[in-house]
Amino acid sequence: MPKRFSTARGREFGDGLRAAIAATGMTSRAVAELVGWQEAKVSDLVNGKGGATELELAVLLGVCRTPPDERDHLLSLFNETSLKGWWQDHGACTPVRPRTLIEQERAARKLISWQVSLVHALIQLPEYARAVIASCANVPEDEVEERVEVRTERQMVLRKGLKCLFYLHESALLSPIGGHETMEAQLEHLLKMAQRSYIEIRIVPFSVGAHAGLAGAFDMLTFDKYEPVVFLDSENSSLIIEAPYAVKAYERVVEALDEIALDAEQSKELINQLLT
Repeated sequence: MPKRFSTARGREFGDGLRAAIAATGMTSRAVAELVGWQEAKVSDLVNGKGGATELELAVLLGVCRTPPDERDHLLSLFNETSLKGWWQDHGACTPVRPRTLIEQERAARKLISWQVSLVHALIQLPEYARAVIASCANVPEDEVEERVEVRTERQMVLRKGLKCLFYLHESALLSPIGGHETMEAQLEHLLKMAQRSYIEIRIVPFSVGAHAGLAGAFDMLTFDKYEPVVFLDSENSSLIIEAPYAVKAYERVVEALDEIALDAEQSKELINQLLT
């Protein structure tokens, strides 16, 4: 069995190359024959075992007629597939479709999230998401609806059973994002989501004062076959943390939040109180 990529870069490269080959409508054997390779060489490249040069990869992508943007993306990842940690500079603002995050969420077994001022994207109603996205200073107005649609599509991972633990600060429940009706609907949606067996929502109340989560929001993703990763987002960049000692630091934050957060039932009671 070929060794699978163990880093976020590697997994994104492998998945992207696999998709590029699939887009041809041909088998990997047929594609290999077109470039004069053994099928095993294609399999090794897709699965992280190496065995090809950057030039050979470029030839393969040319045979697959991979679109230029995707070709350049895969080539840029190729030489860094074994590197842990990844700072992504997005330019003016985050991309409409945050590819790396979406692919990692799809592969993950569990998501643990801490949010200070907003409800997490995976449990946002479209109306709430629209208000959040439209308020961003660097998002073009003509991209708002597309971004709302992409955010809604991301939520499909919940239907596939991604186990989620959402820590929310009480302030995220009080900010009237989108207006009173939108926020009320969002709180009701949280209660509905909390009924699902694989979703737990826990509120950190104002009354705790200073706490371990003051440094800011983050997502931690754990996998069946890979080491956990942590995602941090800012206005126009994101950081993927993979180094074990760094991930361990966030695990300690989660442990501290677990001690101070209301339990699941108490959290539902607080949300109900805000709705009355």
